[in-house]
Amino acid sequence: MNKMQELKLADGNKIPQVGLGLWQLTDQAKFKASFNAAIAAGYRHFDTAQAYHNEQLLGDAIKESGVKRQDLFITTKIAVQNFGEKKSRTSFMQSLKRLDMEYVDLVLLHFPIPLLRKKTWAVVEGLKAESLTKSIGVSNFTINHLKQLEGYAKELPVVNQVEMHLFLQQDRLLDYCQSKNIIIEAYSPLAHAKAMDNEVIGLMAVKYKHSYAQIMLRWAIQKGVVVIPKSANPKRVVENIDVMDFEISDEDMTSLTKLNKNLHTCWNPELVP
Repeated sequence: MNKMQELKLADGNKIPQVGLGLWQLTDQAKFKASFNAAIAAGYRHFDTAQAYHNEQLLGDAIKESGVKRQDLFITTKIAVQNFGEKKSRTSFMQSLKRLDMEYVDLVLLHFPIPLLRKKTWAVVEGLKAESLTKSIGVSNFTINHLKQLEGYAKELPVVNQVEMHLFLQQDRLLDYCQSKNIIIEAYSPLAHAKAMDNEVIGLMAVKYKHSYAQIMLRWAIQKGVVVIPKSANPKRVVENIDVMDFEISDEDMTSLTKLNKNLHTCWNPELVP
C-alpha cells in the first residue's frame, strides 16, 4: 500500500495529494471495483459531487470497506442548480444523508455561475461554522472569479479545483492561488487521454521507468498541486497512485513546461463573467 503525501491547507487541515475522481462512475459494479482497488492501493481521498449522482454509492462502499471515517478525505460539490440561500443548504444536507456521514472534509461550489454565487458562498461558510464540513472551496474559478469572491467572502476558499494538466498548465492561475494560499486541485490531470502520444513524455516514461500517465501526474505533484485522476479500470487506479517513488529533474520539468498548449478538454470558465 502506498504512503500518501499530504498538503496543508490554509485552514490547518490536510489533504492527500492524490485522490480518486468519481465523475461518471454510476454503475454499481464498476464503482465498487474501482473503489476497492483504490482502498487496497492506499487511496484515502475520494472526490464526488451532487452532479455525479454517486454519493450514495460512495457512502455504501465506505461502509463496506471497514475504513474509519476519520481516515478518509471526502469531497462533494454543490451543483449549480442547487445554488441559492435555501436550496444549497438543503441539497448539502441531502448529500450528507446519501453519504451517510455527519460531515465532509471539503465542500466546493461546482461552477462560478454569476447568479447566486455570493449567497451560496455565505451558505458554505455557515456549513463550516457548524462543523458540517471541515474545509470550503470552489471549482472552475478563474482569477477574475476569485477576485470577485474576495470582495464579499468572510473566509477565502482553501482549494480551487480546475482542469489542469501538462497541456493546460494554468500558470497564471496557479501563481495567483499560491499567492493567496489556495491549493489548486487538478481534475482531468491526464487530459482525458486526448494527447497520449507526445514524444517528450514518452521518452521520459522510458527514462524514469514509469508510465506516460505517471509522468503527467508526477509533473503536477511537483508543482504543488493535488491530483484526482478518474478511472474505472482497477489496474489504472493502482498505477495512478504509484507516483511517489521517483522525482523528475529540474531540467526535465522545464522541458515538460514547454508542452503547454492551452488545451481545454472540458468547459472553459474564462468565458463566465
